[in-house]
Amino acid sequence: MQGARSASDAGAARPEERPEPPARSGGAAALGWILTIALNVVAPIITYNTLRDHGWSEVAALLAGGAWPVLDSVVHLVWRRRFDEFALVTLVFLVITAVVTLVGAHSARALLIKDSAVTGLFGLLCLATLLAPRPLMFYFGRKFATDGTAASTAWWNGLWQFEGFRKTVTTMTTVWGVAYCLEAAVRVGLSYTLSTDTMVIVSPFLIYGVLAGLVVWTTMFGKRARRKGEERAAAAVVQG
Repeated sequence: MQGARSASDAGAARPEERPEPPARSGGAAALGWILTIALNVVAPIITYNTLRDHGWSEVAALLAGGAWPVLDSVVHLVWRRRFDEFALVTLVFLVITAVVTLVGAHSARALLIKDSAVTGLFGLLCLATLLAPRPLMFYFGRKFATDGTAASTAWWNGLWQFEGFRKTVTTMTTVWGVAYCLEAAVRVGLSYTLSTDTMVIVSPFLIYGVLAGLVVWTTMFGKRARRKGEERAAAAVVQG
């Protein structure tokens, strides 16, 4: 018993010796990205603008455009034959967006505030998942760091055993949650202080500026965390 415990402790003493990711299917990964961008970004924008040009209301056009991300989830479900957590979160936020859009007045200011409510809810969801077994950024990372195959998914899931990986993902989730809560608060404040014409211009810059900043920070932070993990692993090998 003691020998088994010692072996287990010895294995735990090398938390950063992570396995390398399996070779990814370039074609599958590229196709997945194309579908994700096309159905979650391009198609909703084209649909919204086209329907507005044909006289649809903002609310109706927004809801119609929101059907494309649902289709994306269905496509991935059929393709991979499983419903992952990322798809579930996407569907939840589509429901939240629809509810927030339909509730209350539909003035220009109200629509701007409702947009802030959605991003604020996302920030709160990030922070709430810190209490869950695995935080939200673990599932977002798995969505974009793997090609969805069983081997790459198993590799990503296996990284959770390493303390450095858990700390990195938890930190990312915290930063995203706080950032989007602050972004929502700032946009609500600006909606009441700036004119609608000005806010229509400012709001997209805030939305995509914060997103771009978070993506850049996440990429740099992830690379730095991995580099430190590799350095600790190398040092452990030398000392061993």
